[in-house]
Amino acid sequence: MKDCGGCKYCNLVPTKSRSLYDIAYNRFKKWCAEKNVHVYSENVLLAYFSENAKNYKSSTLWAQYSMQIPKLIAFLKRTGDGYQAKKSKILTKSEIDRFLSSADDKEFLMIKVGLILGIAGACRTDELVNLTVDDIEDVGSSLIVKIPNTKTKIPRIFVVTDVGNMLELFRKYLSLRPPHVKYKRLFLYYKAGKCSSQPVGKNIMGKIPSVVASYLKLPDVACYTGHCLRRSSATLLADAGVDITTIKRHAGWKSTTVAGGYVENSIENKTKIANQVLVGTTTSAITKTVNVSESNIPSNINFENCTNVTFNLNVNK
Repeated sequence: MKDCGGCKYCNLVPTKSRSLYDIAYNRFKKWCAEKNVHVYSENVLLAYFSENAKNYKSSTLWAQYSMQIPKLIAFLKRTGDGYQAKKSKILTKSEIDRFLSSADDKEFLMIKVGLILGIAGACRTDELVNLTVDDIEDVGSSLIVKIPNTKTKIPRIFVVTDVGNMLELFRKYLSLRPPHVKYKRLFLYYKAGKCSSQPVGKNIMGKIPSVVASYLKLPDVACYTGHCLRRSSATLLADAGVDITTIKRHAGWKSTTVAGGYVENSIENKTKIANQVLVGTTTSAITKTVNVSESNIPSNINFENCTNVTFNLNVNK
């Protein structure tokens, strides 16, 4: 590997393993000389590694590849130091409930149904767009939703339970579907209390979070992107104390790192951690049942060192 006088790019190559880089580079240069190659390109590298693949394992090939362009790889790693990707803002449980209960169905019914399904299933925008009426089974007390085609090629199933009026909103929207629409897709354009026969596209579906944020008058509406529903779902699970394995399974993520990137470091979660570290409390519930009758109700009941506790007293008559 020719040194160009200690420029900043040469200094990016690890000093400890510099000799190994030199060997790999010189081997490649020798091969190029034997093949009479004077211009380096992707095709040249492909031919070089194709020959090496006959004698080396894939792990060795990866190591050799990294040594062919070490300056570039090291430079890209350095430029990534401290970089934080911009992430969509999330919707909290109270914000979701407030929108579902206060927004007018005549204007926002389709948005409400998209919000419910997107949060319940940690859905990507295109998954909502491609959702069909055949993918949803109404079993009375809940909806069973199937996502057959996902980015990771792993089908998912999630359930929407009868919380609040969520099932009522879904059934109301479904009942407005034109009888002779030729599309199976669930989401159709909705305006003034009526559905058209035109399916909703990715752009409209991706704006659901920003429509909700705008209605609630939240700051930075543009930061509520199509990823908001997926991030919000993962964050709500994390705040509820669900482990990362369950979150990965719920959303269909393979990578723990990717899953963690979708979980917002919310103040609620930080507060729980602070209580566990500083106060020694846990988020797990402790239930104790004491049955008493009217004749033996104690005159005094004392509780000490209790915070955020709910007591249920049952008196047997």
